Amino acid sequence: MAPRDLLLALVVIVVWGLNFVVIRVGLDGLPPMLLGALRFVLAAFPAVLFVRRPAVPWRWLLAYGATISLGQFVFLFQAMAHGMPPGLASLVLQSQAIFTLVFAAAFLRERMRPASVVGLLIAALGLLLIGLENGHATPLLAVLLTLCGGAMWGAGNIITRRFGQVDQLSLVVWGALVPPLPFLALSLWWEGPAQIASALRHINAHSVWALVYLAFGATLLGYGLWSRLLSRYPAGKVAPFSLLVPVVGLSSSAWLLGERLGMLQWVGGAVVMLGLLVNVFGARFIAAWAPRSA
Repeated sequence: MAPRDLLLALVVIVVWGLNFVVIRVGLDGLPPMLLGALRFVLAAFPAVLFVRRPAVPWRWLLAYGATISLGQFVFLFQAMAHGMPPGLASLVLQSQAIFTLVFAAAFLRERMRPASVVGLLIAALGLLLIGLENGHATPLLAVLLTLCGGAMWGAGNIITRRFGQVDQLSLVVWGALVPPLPFLALSLWWEGPAQIASALRHINAHSVWALVYLAFGATLLGYGLWSRLLSRYPAGKVAPFSLLVPVVGLSSSAWLLGERLGMLQWVGGAVVMLGLLVNVFGARFIAAWAPRSA
């Protein structure tokens, strides 16, 4: 990978890793469903006026927006509003890799590689350890909601596979048209008109900057650079960089917000990362060592 593109990949990882701290800042001033609605309004407009619609049927575009854009962030924002620490959220959300494998096997009849099965089991053990931690104030509900967000991301990945080669930036921009109204409906239902009006009336600079970052940084800039990298290099060269997102998420949350995890959560996090590494690199490692042992 060229040095310039390597730098762009690192920019994306930092932007996406800091995303979880920014969500926490945004939730301090705005209720979660209203935050989601405003984020995707800004992500869709005015970008949708300048980005061509991806060449996919409307029903699949709606399915993509309903899973990756709406479902993932409904659960993630609710999880963080219910006490999920940002750093831990960045790690547990990577359960999307597990759900993607399971959904691909169940719905696309894809055969799991042995390395993927081993990686899945290792990562699942790590998530179990995180869920068993009871010495720190991370409610089990928050962990389960984050896992639901990972499941929606995984479902969106399966939907994306039906598209073939498609411009990821245009997919993100047009997919962002789906969530605002459902988010607003959920906000009216769960948070109520009075809380919405109060939050908008007293919105502060931190909340505004959080919205700008989430819409233009994490969504448009992040996915724009990521799609550029995927258009230049094989997915196998680009995808492993996403394993660094939890590293940035955990370190930035500890540095900026003082997040501290329990010992069992740290162990569980390390086990999850090991499982993800086995899933991504296991088959290559086996292929590289097989001739030597023959």
